[in-house]
Amino acid sequence: MGKITGFLEIDRQDRKYLPASDRIRNFKEFVIPLGAEAVRDQAARCMDCGIPYCHNGCPVNNQIPDWNDLVYRDNWQEALRNLHSTNNFPEFTGRICPAPCEASCTLNLNDNPVTIKTIECAIVDRGWVEGWIKPDVPAHKTGKKIAVIGSGPAGLACSQQLARAGHDVHLFEKNAKAGGLLRYGIPDFKLEKHTIDRRVTQMEAEGVTFHYGVNIGVDRQASELVGEFDAVVLSGGAEHARDLPIEGRDLRGVHFAMDFLPQQNRRVSDEPLMNVEPILAGGKHVIVIGGGDTGSDCIGTSFRQGAVSVTQLEIMPMPPEKENKLLTWPDWPLKMRTSSSQAEGAARDFAVMTRRIIGHEGKVKAIECVRLDDKMQPVPGSEFELKADLVLLAMGFVSPVHEGMLKELAVELDKRGNVAADTATYKTSLDKVFAAGDMRRGQSLVVWAIREGRQTAREVDLFLMGETTLPR
Repeated sequence: MGKITGFLEIDRQDRKYLPASDRIRNFKEFVIPLGAEAVRDQAARCMDCGIPYCHNGCPVNNQIPDWNDLVYRDNWQEALRNLHSTNNFPEFTGRICPAPCEASCTLNLNDNPVTIKTIECAIVDRGWVEGWIKPDVPAHKTGKKIAVIGSGPAGLACSQQLARAGHDVHLFEKNAKAGGLLRYGIPDFKLEKHTIDRRVTQMEAEGVTFHYGVNIGVDRQASELVGEFDAVVLSGGAEHARDLPIEGRDLRGVHFAMDFLPQQNRRVSDEPLMNVEPILAGGKHVIVIGGGDTGSDCIGTSFRQGAVSVTQLEIMPMPPEKENKLLTWPDWPLKMRTSSSQAEGAARDFAVMTRRIIGHEGKVKAIECVRLDDKMQPVPGSEFELKADLVLLAMGFVSPVHEGMLKELAVELDKRGNVAADTATYKTSLDKVFAAGDMRRGQSLVVWAIREGRQTAREVDLFLMGETTLPR
């Protein structure tokens, strides 16, 4: 695939970022795209490796060598068609996916994988510019009505696939706009929301009906939908955040990350803040507890709001700088990574446990921490304090919220509190009710959500029609 000797002749080149001093002044995307010729050169590096492990590294099983070859041969429109055959929204994954495909690339054995994510994003962005991406309106309608609850990437992908199969799809969203965590969690500097809006416009033209401001289980009974529709898909997120039940948790200035991040998303898009207390980092010493992507998003948002300092604490030990390829490849390796937000000036500390939050007159002033040994036990005498005006809890998510819809439906849950459904049929314990995405699998990546949405659409179509031509 690509140029046979390309990987020997062409060096890896990836997208660059605007300088941190410039990008923290606003909430716009700051990635500098490669030119068309540079993208073609990078696609030429895709080697004829025999077994393309990138296929399995990618949860949606993108046919990566195929569209790399098409880009190398300057057939961008066919590359876009191929890319869309496995991924409904490559502009999302091309921006915010951590690219497990690149970890699986054969060229990653010497730390120079093909820039798969960059090429993917270039293909779809060119598709939008050239006007190649248009509504795919079904020729015939089936007469079947389907309700999809939750408009995150799983719900969007599921709805689009079902609408293209000719079904009457109604997508219910509790917020004012579609996108789920893409819109109300991922900061705009990573994913500007017009990328979601244009897909919504496409889906509306394809026949999907969006119902906004409808919280199923609160504003409308879930049982009504089960009775009214031929099939129901539960595709909400895993929104029950992991808490930190320690002394001082109730002090003013201690918040969940997902109370903090959506506020800024709404400010950028001029949406009202829903009558909540504003959470702002400007002029403050910010502590982010949790070392994952959500914590990183809190860092970048805090700097853009004008934080004096940002410190990120991780309870796990510092990972190695480099993985042992012979042990990990082609799987996703545990190694030290620095996100663009962390590179903007955050202090990072590992193997640290927060013992208590210290306040004055009901407001947070500091946190007390202790270091952990390699057995995750506190090291005697290692206690220390950090100044804190704002503490953001970004320690992951436990499960979907059970109150409301799930409790009303009395749907069976797995041992982790997610909706129980297997990946063969995506059926829940209730007749004609399916589940996909984070609500089924727990907190995960956008690319896994798209995969599950697509596969659930196929199973729903098969359930309703007895046969299906939708891809798995």
